[in-house]
Amino acid sequence: MKITFLGTGTSQGVPLIGCNCDICKSFDSKDKRLRSSALISVGNKNILIDAGPDFRQQMLREEIIKLEAILLTHEHKDHIGGLDDVRAFNYIQKRPMDIYAEKRVCDLLQSRDFAYVVERKDYPGIPKMNFKEIENEMFKIEDESVLPIRGIHNQLPVFGFRVRNFAYITDMNYISSEEKEKLKDLDVLVITALRRKEHVSHFSLAEALQIIEEVKPKKAYLTHISHKLGFYNELIKELPENVFPAYDGLKVEIE
Repeated sequence: MKITFLGTGTSQGVPLIGCNCDICKSFDSKDKRLRSSALISVGNKNILIDAGPDFRQQMLREEIIKLEAILLTHEHKDHIGGLDDVRAFNYIQKRPMDIYAEKRVCDLLQSRDFAYVVERKDYPGIPKMNFKEIENEMFKIEDESVLPIRGIHNQLPVFGFRVRNFAYITDMNYISSEEKEKLKDLDVLVITALRRKEHVSHFSLAEALQIIEEVKPKKAYLTHISHKLGFYNELIKELPENVFPAYDGLKVEIE
């Protein structure tokens, strides 16, 4: 299994529009972050977690021409804003794109963000999406098992996902002890670490490190990083030896 970090930034990305801080002005490519998304390549399948506004750019950069399914953590625009561009995969693969999300998210996408997809199904050129509702229990994409992990994003219930010995959780500031059990015995955990100061809807660096210490993955990678977390090359020096800041384009192989 291979994990490709397509984007590792916050809802505004890094650099932020109009910001002149040292991080946003950095020339280091590892300090430049598109909106958070990850690609799981397992067996002969590519499974995407979230398709934000940078989806098209991310697919082109990584030369992705095959995509079996998209998992959505929640309905915020920085996680669903690029779904219109599944049209390219519709054309290549000659089928609608399977979109897995909980009922609330599926309903909102079909009634609000992508109502035109539902209302004008036969209109040429619109994206074709096959919405598949999931609950907080294991489901399958073809022969691959996916386990949702429930967390809270301020007051909004959201999902993370576990595939085999890999788990990805973002946009959370709370996860119950019961759900943390799903994060045990991992080779790789990806977790949001927005900034150093506590935040109303995201884990801070200290909170993310505490969860990593609790569930004890072999390795952990931080994502959904803002410019307030600091330079990549400075941050990596202060982290535990099995914890790393993720960066756009990073690829991680998992046995």
